[in-house]
Amino acid sequence: MSVEPIQILAVDDSPSMRKMVAFTLQEAGFHVIEAVDGEDALEKAQQHSSIALVLADQNMPRLDGLGLTRQLRNLPSYSQTPILILTTESSDEMKQAGRAAGATGWLVKPFDPVRLVDVIRRVTTPAEPSAT
Repeated sequence: MSVEPIQILAVDDSPSMRKMVAFTLQEAGFHVIEAVDGEDALEKAQQHSSIALVLADQNMPRLDGLGLTRQLRNLPSYSQTPILILTTESSDEMKQAGRAAGATGWLVKPFDPVRLVDVIRRVTTPAEPSAT
């Protein structure tokens, strides 16, 4: 029985950053759907029902990462989906705004590929029921 790879929606307006993220995640065994900005991501999120995680840049044209996060959280199918913001923004105010918008986590660029994959595995793996 083959296990379907976990699908991740990677959103970044920088083609080189998108490719770097996609390569890193594909090497780790994930299936990556790429989007060029928040509007594109919103459309793709609604087309693909099996996205397990959204990884979004903050600073993008048309719809930024926080705006995308808010809109995804309003969709019933994405109310519990992990959303990670991967950005150059590192201020506490931005991180707080991310939490308020519904982001699961905040990662700062440049990213460490090992750490990125580790964080994604942690937030996409269902918690083991604790034995009592």
